[in-house]
Amino acid sequence: MNLARILSESSVVFGRKAAVLFRGRTYSFLDIDRSVAQYAGLLKHQGIGKGDRVAILLPKGMEFLFVHLANLALGAMTVPLNPAYTAEEIASFLSDSGASLLITDRERFAKIEIPAGKMKNIRTILTDGEGADASPSLLSGGGEIEGKDPRDYPAENDDGAMICYTSGTTGRSKGAVITHRNLVSNMKALQEAWAWTEADRLLHVLPLFHVHGLVVAMHGALHAGSTVIMHEAFDPVETLKTLEKEKITLFMAVPTIYHRLLHHWETGKPDLRAMRVFISGSAPLSKHLFKKFEETTGFRILERYGMTEAQMITSNPLNPDRRVPGSVGYPLPGVSLKILSPEGKTVVPGEVGEVWIKGDNVFKGYWNMPEKTAECLQGGWLQSGDLGYQDPDDAFRLYLVGRSKELIISGGYNIYPKEVESTLERHEAVDEAAVFGLPDEDFGERVSAAIVLKQGIPLVAPEELMAFAHQYLTGYKCPKKIFFLDSLPRNAMGKIEKEMLKRMFSP
Repeated sequence: MNLARILSESSVVFGRKAAVLFRGRTYSFLDIDRSVAQYAGLLKHQGIGKGDRVAILLPKGMEFLFVHLANLALGAMTVPLNPAYTAEEIASFLSDSGASLLITDRERFAKIEIPAGKMKNIRTILTDGEGADASPSLLSGGGEIEGKDPRDYPAENDDGAMICYTSGTTGRSKGAVITHRNLVSNMKALQEAWAWTEADRLLHVLPLFHVHGLVVAMHGALHAGSTVIMHEAFDPVETLKTLEKEKITLFMAVPTIYHRLLHHWETGKPDLRAMRVFISGSAPLSKHLFKKFEETTGFRILERYGMTEAQMITSNPLNPDRRVPGSVGYPLPGVSLKILSPEGKTVVPGEVGEVWIKGDNVFKGYWNMPEKTAECLQGGWLQSGDLGYQDPDDAFRLYLVGRSKELIISGGYNIYPKEVESTLERHEAVDEAAVFGLPDEDFGERVSAAIVLKQGIPLVAPEELMAFAHQYLTGYKCPKKIFFLDSLPRNAMGKIEKEMLKRMFSP
């Protein structure tokens, strides 16, 4: 069960069918397979083999995909890096992963300025970027196939395929080791859950260095035999045009993207007769945004739930009538869930507890962090750190209320930020809300909120928003302090960085 081998088999099934459209060029399934074989030759020429770590620090493009799949075909592990990382972060990830090879371009290599001491065991391949041909700058180093295909697929099932560093919004980033079994099982589960077929056309606007864009979207599309129309970056105007022009059937995004699409919807209103499903993940989708998108477009967003350590965990049903705002749906095939109290007892449906996950999707552990691995993996169950509850009338349906580390305890009462955020976003002037706790001598923590107002709305008095919250929430849940911002701080995948908000507004 090697992911690269399985995806290579797609080239036999789908042949010259268009797999990816990028920068005005069409790559068939055969084109991709041949390029992956060439890159495997290049990597093997560099001594890369089973168990080696290869870091990829490249802009979004075909080269990233070719290197990644070639790497897996040789049994090595991909370490995808965000090009926006600082030099210090990149040096830390390279050192921690023990990467033997870094593939990047000259522009990024010049910016990171990694100290020589940090690079002594790492070889670097530089590329000048992609021209009309498939990355000749890399392939000129010995990547052409001479006779035998260099791909030998030595890695199987529980061998590591990727080391993905967590976002680090609540502490030091950890390298999650994702295996071939994890990737393949989740890929097949999503194909079943979303009825993903070769007839689909996926518009890809997500980064490739992240699980959402690379693992969920790209792996899934190649396996299903669908065609990917790939944009280098998200642009709301171009996205709306492409939805109509390319007769897109499948679109994956984070809530921030849906939010920005709505701002441009009236000026670029696309014909969506070909569209099958809009999917959202990587950050919570508010009820307000769910309803606003449906009112504007006629489509109910399909929200799903995932995390780096388990890829995709749950999904709302494909039937739009069964999608519920605020719910992340049901466990995917092969995935089990349980909700536990702080004492480790199973709670009844409707009661909030921590979500635990079990299945072939659950990662192997954190790279070089056995203590952290032992903390979060117990008896095959993954402690997610997410707080949620199961529907009292449908115990398989899951709702999330926030991260356990974001839980606010004020005067002995537990307050779940998502509930307060959803309430504030019901106000006609509020575009987005982020709720967090700040230190309080009397109550331990006081509920605080950062608010982004809708465009063209004059400043609203904090007291008005506090009074509004009191109409729907008991007193201890209501914000005691409100701050106004032009935008909320987010990481690369759109998650609000609440630790940054706490630092910004702490007394």
